[in-house]
Amino acid sequence: MKLAVIGAGKLGTILIRALIEAGVVKARDVAATVHLEASCERVKRDVGVEVGRDNRTAVAGADVVLLCVKPQIISRITEEIAPALKPGQLVISVAAAATTGAIEALLPEEIPVVRAMPNTPARLGAGMTVLCAGSHATDEHLHTAARMFDAVGRTRVLEERHMDAVTALSASGAAFVYVVLEAMAEGGVKVGLPRDVATELVAQTALGASRMTLETGEHPALLKDAVTTPAGCTIDGLLALEAGGIRVALIQAVVEATRRAAELA
Repeated sequence: MKLAVIGAGKLGTILIRALIEAGVVKARDVAATVHLEASCERVKRDVGVEVGRDNRTAVAGADVVLLCVKPQIISRITEEIAPALKPGQLVISVAAAATTGAIEALLPEEIPVVRAMPNTPARLGAGMTVLCAGSHATDEHLHTAARMFDAVGRTRVLEERHMDAVTALSASGAAFVYVVLEAMAEGGVKVGLPRDVATELVAQTALGASRMTLETGEHPALLKDAVTTPAGCTIDGLLALEAGGIRVALIQAVVEATRRAAELA
């Protein structure tokens, strides 16, 4: 597979490196572009692929075109590369809020488009990516996209109507989790733990709790109940969380982030 990565910024370079390490593509088959001339050598040194600034040249010989640009410029970039695209090429966009329909409208007819919403833990191979298909994308195109994003974590395929919620829950959601981790670590400092120890304890605890949820398949409520012994310390802590309205606050965070994603779309 020959791959063109348009916009080899943080996420773009993460994906390039992961795809090469997973054997999905070879370095010699990747062409990447950056906006600034000064970034060419740095990206080439970091990921070992050819890097330039000509988007049309990069996509001309590619089987898959990965658009890793910001939503504000996705229309301009799509219009720029459209004349260089040919039937059979697959376009995958990771631009938040940019719908498949909006991208398809700027491309030649029947170019398949897959929309992907990854999150930043992809940097460590622990990402969560949700894919949806445009009107011309087939199951084979979704399989190609899933194979790529499996290299940086888990993938799911959903209908596009869910993508605003996905943006809020798994993309923005990483920030919400960091706030919870920070607050719990502050609690550890309050009761006498060194800050670095408190941060390590809560981060590893969150990692373990997440793995328990994913690997056992049990509902989080059941896992919580297993930790909560009668008249123990956990129930007192849970009571404090409920008094502070943590459930409502987190639900509202997801709802508001979803609303904003819809506005941007």
